[in-house]
Amino acid sequence: MDDAGSSSAGAPSSAGGQAGATRRPVACIVLGMAGSGKTTLMQRLNSHLHEAKRPYYLINLDPAVLDTPFGANIDIRDTVNYKEVMKQYSLGPNGGILTSLNLFATKFHEVLGLVEARAEELDFVLLDTPGQIEIFTWSASGAIISESLAASMPTVVVYVVDTPRCSSAVTFMSNMLYACSILYKTKLPLLLVFNKTDTWMSDLDAFRDALQEEKSYMGTLATSMALMLEEFYAGLTSVGLSARTGEGVDDFFDAVQRAAAEYDETYGAELAARKKAAAEAEAARRRGDLGRFREDRRGGGSGEARSDESEEEGEGEDEDEEGDGRAGFTKARHTPPTARRQGVGGFHNVRPRAWDRSAGLVHRKTPLPPPPPPSTGG
Repeated sequence: MDDAGSSSAGAPSSAGGQAGATRRPVACIVLGMAGSGKTTLMQRLNSHLHEAKRPYYLINLDPAVLDTPFGANIDIRDTVNYKEVMKQYSLGPNGGILTSLNLFATKFHEVLGLVEARAEELDFVLLDTPGQIEIFTWSASGAIISESLAASMPTVVVYVVDTPRCSSAVTFMSNMLYACSILYKTKLPLLLVFNKTDTWMSDLDAFRDALQEEKSYMGTLATSMALMLEEFYAGLTSVGLSARTGEGVDDFFDAVQRAAAEYDETYGAELAARKKAAAEAEAARRRGDLGRFREDRRGGGSGEARSDESEEEGEGEDEDEEGDGRAGFTKARHTPPTARRQGVGGFHNVRPRAWDRSAGLVHRKTPLPPPPPPSTGG
């Protein structure tokens, strides 16, 4: 697909208001329960940005989707064959999606390279995730992708909520609890997107009244969680949006820009502090290594003597000759003498040296028995 949209004159900087700083796009990771309307939302955002002639990238991270209503600039399906992964590793649908995402995560640095090559031209990078939200949220590959993006550009997590399903106070509370877990897992700015104008977020009294009407155990549990998490979700940024009609899309992008500014104030500052601490730790490690090296030099070249011993040990292994075991020479691992293979496909038999199980000393005077003859198959 050709790059969706073209450069727009006077497009606002997406670096959170950093005047004179290098222009960076804002990455939006779209998450949501299955059936919440993520794909429809992505199509609406794609259409809006294309009509506004604002440059952006679309990335599809769902390997199991058959077709998308939008053309992705980068698609996981071009790299990983979901059905072949299921067949080769004998996996089910969810295991296939997780493994495909893990494989794609090993190449995500190449994706970042493509995005960063046009970073100064782009306003947004939109990522559509698999419908099984837990696969991306709680997997190692999801953490690698989100942290890699956050280390390169302002990143916002967009959590899509199916508003009709939230007509029940218990269901709404469950969505808020999941949003809380995502926020503290990623530590990134979180934007709640409702399919249409929401009432629970703006009228907490009505929400409490609806919870009181729930007489079941779930209603009691949701009431307790609401009292605990009220301060949490009262401070969240939420946007009412209709993915079908496009109502509220402008408000959505305004909220994304505010979340990008929040990224610079919170996650960006924390990231800079972590980088500084890592640089200081690396400098301290190098100073320690240099000090130990100087002590070894002053000690009369003991390090060179150890190096000579290692070289002699390697020569003894290559020649496979009998020799005297060195007193005090130990190994950190234990290799049993039975760990040998028959020569297959050009590989020779593996013949490890004999080991003393009690002290871990090498006994070269005790030769290994010859390998067993290969099986005749009859």
